[in-house]
Amino acid sequence: MKASKMLIATMKETPTEAQISSHILLLRAGMIRKLVAGVYNYLPLGLRVLNKVENIIREEMDKAGALEILSSAMQPKELWVESGRWQKYGPELMRFKDRKDNEFCLGPTHEEIFTDLVRNEVKSKKNLPLNIYQIQTKYRDEVRPRFGLMRGREFIMKDAYSFDTSVEGLDASYKNMYDTYCRIFDRLHLNYKIVLADTGAIGGTGSHQFMAISDVGESDIIYCSCGYAADQEKASSLCDTYKNDEEMKEKEEVLTPNQKSIEEVSTFLNCSPKDVLKSIVYIDMSREDKNVPVMVIVRGDRSINEIKVVNALNIAEHELRLATEKEILEIGSVEGFVGPIGVKDVVILVDEEASKMKNVVVGGSKKDTHIRNVNYGRDFEGQIGQFRNAEEGDICPVCGKKLSLERGIEVGQIFKLGTKYSAPMHCEFQDDDGKVKPMVMGCYGIGVTRTMSSIIEQYHDEYGIKWPLNVAPYHAVVVPVSYQDECQKEAAENIYKQLMNNKVEVVLDDRNAKPGFKFKDWELIGIPYMIIVGRRANEGICELKNRQTLQKQELTFEQAVKVIVDEVKSLS
Repeated sequence: MKASKMLIATMKETPTEAQISSHILLLRAGMIRKLVAGVYNYLPLGLRVLNKVENIIREEMDKAGALEILSSAMQPKELWVESGRWQKYGPELMRFKDRKDNEFCLGPTHEEIFTDLVRNEVKSKKNLPLNIYQIQTKYRDEVRPRFGLMRGREFIMKDAYSFDTSVEGLDASYKNMYDTYCRIFDRLHLNYKIVLADTGAIGGTGSHQFMAISDVGESDIIYCSCGYAADQEKASSLCDTYKNDEEMKEKEEVLTPNQKSIEEVSTFLNCSPKDVLKSIVYIDMSREDKNVPVMVIVRGDRSINEIKVVNALNIAEHELRLATEKEILEIGSVEGFVGPIGVKDVVILVDEEASKMKNVVVGGSKKDTHIRNVNYGRDFEGQIGQFRNAEEGDICPVCGKKLSLERGIEVGQIFKLGTKYSAPMHCEFQDDDGKVKPMVMGCYGIGVTRTMSSIIEQYHDEYGIKWPLNVAPYHAVVVPVSYQDECQKEAAENIYKQLMNNKVEVVLDDRNAKPGFKFKDWELIGIPYMIIVGRRANEGICELKNRQTLQKQELTFEQAVKVIVDEVKSLS
């Protein structure tokens, strides 16, 4: 490809809308352009990268025995009602009606569609196990789309679904996909961790996430040297034994005028924030007849894990919200001084760590008042569980060592669905004994566009993107310092032809522009190899620059061509 025929839409300045490196560089390198918030067009260079990422995924999925299909992004309401998710999924589901008033959604995921397809096409046990997948555009009505392709309203995903006759069969399919994902992310040269994960709106009995390590990741990864790893929504830790062995004291009401926060109360009472319990009131909106107040209690220096709260309540995330001041008054408490003593008509969830502490401080449920020496079991009760976030330095639940924390970008997630969809949707097979049974399902997703961004987050420098060779838009670029110089022009065109003849994806920069301008373009775009043809062209000497290392070396034309051809051949 000659540069003069390409759409090279590079930008000198950082776009004001972009905050993280991948978003900045995708825009500056001319790979994407925003259409509306959270929706992007892919320009030629970006689409080439995207296609290569997809092809690596496709190759490994095919090797694993999965069959590719393509289903519609438009999904009828009836299938989502059948699975029970039409209301449960929440406001992120993009819903609309056709001219006949039939209701549809744009699919954020495809469990219902694949289950419906298989129940209509597969009846016999002999057709199982089966794994089918697609690479397709998904839609989610994000409240705050941000970070470019990391969290958009439109995104490309690979989703696969396995269908088995037994839990043992599902375990084998799940392990197959687990191993396949490792091969995919290894080929994409990502530094990643595999962690236990919450199943969220997809549901099921178990899940792992594949997290690309990055400081800009939206997820915290809690892990231990023993091999335990989980995202923070799922992560657990052993209870701290702080204040566990004291003798119970008589509770004491104390005035705390205008002292509302944990920090204010602990300073005023001359105690540690650990000595104070944090009581937060939420509203469970899942019941049609009434809202239910829920008080969650954790140690004062802890934060509440709302995913664990909704899981304990068996509700969806969007069905939980913070209570208003009026709703707090209705349970017999006061905002800023909330506590578990004396409240009425409220579900109380107590973190196990808080339940074991002795002589703690809680809100007095009336203005300017707290209560000292409060003890669970004697002074208040509730449902005990782990409702705190696990944090760095907590104790590993497996080996007892201290946990560590890193941030990561979720690039893939796999789920053991079991019969969550097949049972209500009657996706069944006839067993050898003649009985009709629901198929046992698994679900396996990769965020293709998010993976593309994750590669940039791990491979960039102050000059631009540093694409790994197998996903770069082109393998090499030949840059004559002056294309008007006949010697340089002839040499550059000969190198260009040699590379093309050896199946190297190569650009010849034939633009009439200053060499510095051209060099900056290709460094920004991230082409792995640059052959610079300059003043020594008449001697048969060029300069080869490696984008990953920024190292330059003077080589003969033949040597430079051989280096690149050998590297490209090593990809196959």
